[in-house]
Amino acid sequence: MSDEARRRSARRNLIAITAVALFPFIGSGLLYWLWKPGAYVNYGQLIEPVPIAQAAGPPALQALEGKWVFLMVDGGACDEYCRRKLYAMRQVRLTQGKDMERIERAWLVDDGAATSPEVLGEYAGTHRVDAAGNPLIARLAPGGSARDHLYIVDPLGNVMMRYARDADPSRIKKDLTRLLKVSRVG
Repeated sequence: MSDEARRRSARRNLIAITAVALFPFIGSGLLYWLWKPGAYVNYGQLIEPVPIAQAAGPPALQALEGKWVFLMVDGGACDEYCRRKLYAMRQVRLTQGKDMERIERAWLVDDGAATSPEVLGEYAGTHRVDAAGNPLIARLAPGGSARDHLYIVDPLGNVMMRYARDADPSRIKKDLTRLLKVSRVG
């Protein structure tokens, strides 16, 4: 084999090794920029995190930092839809078994109305927080009603996920189970 043939062979080998080494980087970059997955693992909608402390959240809510928090916004009179949300939050929390102690429930009352003792007793353990006029409520659902969603607050105090009106509790449970499994905080 001549020197020229050996050089060509060595050059081809070098190009092949370089291509094999660069393929994962080029492939991952192309997937990142060009491929949009049709389905996501989570059921809830991930939102831009809203830090409760920076959003002037109620101090009672800031006191729950370090735990996962189910959060809802509704009026103090608590109509049928409000009760369904309270029920769903309670039941999803109970389905977490030994991890249910890592989860708290909070109800932001956005109108300052009084709540009946019957509702308070039925959903004992849910932190009722007077938040009428609090800017946090407006930041939760820009352009919509914060009452139409259930929210999840991470242990660092960021509202990071929301569920649409009448979301399926069994699918919320799966999301929460997954979050609790992968998180070691709280």
